[in-house]
Amino acid sequence: MIIAVDLHTHTSVSHHVYSTLEENLAAARRKGMEGIAVTNHGPRLGDGAHPWHFSSLKNFKSYVGGVRLLRGAEVNILGEDGAIDLDDYALAPLEIVIASLHTPCFAPHQPPETVTRAWLNALDRNPKVNILGHLGDGRFKCDYAAVLQRVKETGRVVEINHHSFDVRPGSHENCREIALLCKELGIPVVLTTDAHFSDDIGEVANSRRLLDDIDFPDELVLNTSLRRLADYFGFEV
Repeated sequence: MIIAVDLHTHTSVSHHVYSTLEENLAAARRKGMEGIAVTNHGPRLGDGAHPWHFSSLKNFKSYVGGVRLLRGAEVNILGEDGAIDLDDYALAPLEIVIASLHTPCFAPHQPPETVTRAWLNALDRNPKVNILGHLGDGRFKCDYAAVLQRVKETGRVVEINHHSFDVRPGSHENCREIALLCKELGIPVVLTTDAHFSDDIGEVANSRRLLDDIDFPDELVLNTSLRRLADYFGFEV
């Protein structure tokens, strides 16, 4: 399975990331990929990007050196009510919006019902959100069946985040449970890197291995082509 578009990448706009947008694009081009989404962290995550960073993405070309650049963000869910850290003005030009839970913005190890309500409310309150980020993080255990049912009802997707297997506790077993539920419910997924360095762009071996282990249907993996993503999310190619 070839991943044509990496939908979760970060740039040195954030200080804990070590490559520029140009370096990420060059890596994607070198690897023969069709596109990447630039999804820097929202402003409430320590060194997250300023809201102007996101609103200004409207000025970028859609293609840079033949690589489709999708304008995006990884927003932070801030509480049980599902509020996120970007307003409508900053979200307006974005094509890919990942909503995630991060420990500086949402206290870890809360009761699963609290975390479940946060995910459900984030989906209900924020129509621009189209991907749930690293849902399998063991610090934010929730009712996966309830969250994924809402994902299915609202036409969103879930990422299987390669980086999580190395840095987020419990991710392997939790992502396996999530992937099995997605398989059962027919929910599309995307395989992402969460790249913080350009050489990691497009490298999703952990995610691919997990899906292979459970015979996950290839047709439910959306980012095997730019066209499939465009048809699902409704952006222009």
